[in-house]
Amino acid sequence: MATVELRFSALPEHVRTARLVAAAVARRAGVDEAVLDEVRLAVGEACTRAVGLHQTGGISAPVKVLLIEEEKQFSIEVGDEAPHAVPGERGPGAGPGDPDGEADEDEMGLAVISGLVDDVEVSAGEHGGSIKMTWPTTPPTILA
Repeated sequence: MATVELRFSALPEHVRTARLVAAAVARRAGVDEAVLDEVRLAVGEACTRAVGLHQTGGISAPVKVLLIEEEKQFSIEVGDEAPHAVPGERGPGAGPGDPDGEADEDEMGLAVISGLVDDVEVSAGEHGGSIKMTWPTTPPTILA
């Protein structure tokens, strides 16, 4: 099992780099070429979401991206350190403004990711959250 770890400052300009690295590692891992655009888009959406959560929460910690190559699958896990509210409760730091607007935007981002990736796991808690996306891989063909 090979793993590449990428950490970047929570700035929008670093999302593009994360997309490029994810696509390159996915290609090397054996993810079908036809799916690479979906990988780029899903990683971009997950990283943009994490950057937004860090910026909104004033969190200086980097966004973490794990690229995990396993025998028959390739996974990407995007992690943030933003505290997430329990559904139905008002989250920490939720003050005046439009917390529902941020929640709607967050849900839209998750919906886009779910539309792009068949195997998605979302976890969230008071110490941060993660989105893990998995794609099947095909073994490399050996030419005789």
